[in-house]
Amino acid sequence: MRTISRRNALGLGIAAAGGLLLPVQGQAQVHRANVSSFRMQSWEEHFDSLGKGAIVADTTSRALHFWSGDGRDYRIYPTSVPISEELTKRGYTEIVRKKVGPSWTPTPSQMERYPDWKPIGPGPENPLGTHAMYLGWPAYIIHGTHDTRKIGRPSSDGCIGLYNEKIAELFELCPIGTQVRVI
Repeated sequence: MRTISRRNALGLGIAAAGGLLLPVQGQAQVHRANVSSFRMQSWEEHFDSLGKGAIVADTTSRALHFWSGDGRDYRIYPTSVPISEELTKRGYTEIVRKKVGPSWTPTPSQMERYPDWKPIGPGPENPLGTHAMYLGWPAYIIHGTHDTRKIGRPSSDGCIGLYNEKIAELFELCPIGTQVRVI
């Protein structure tokens, strides 16, 4: 015969009470809002045409939206975004250059703040990750990151960062001339 201790009895009571909170079969369940704040976007809200393709980088929801030039492929990627409004550039530009295994060089403003920073070549210490797509704005890049803790946070000095495997995917989808809007 098994004896029930106070701890077991308390646990069984909590489990039984928890069962009362489960929805009854057939009743409507409440669906919670997506806490990541991702929402589908329509390219028509941002561009007159898709051209070679289109990207909207939403700094509020920390998501990058991509549409292929033929409109058949739509993807959403979680991103890192600039850490402050002063570092956030908004508006229209395009991808002007792409690089696998980019090198990183501190910007002039970074050198003012961190004079000991030095350029970093390709590899695991490079803050640009494995791939970079350079925009028409100086020192503004859509790139990967080896530091996955940055994704979903304001953590960059002006760039849009993606997981390395996601930037590699996006890199293959975006030709030079893909239009970009940062909002």
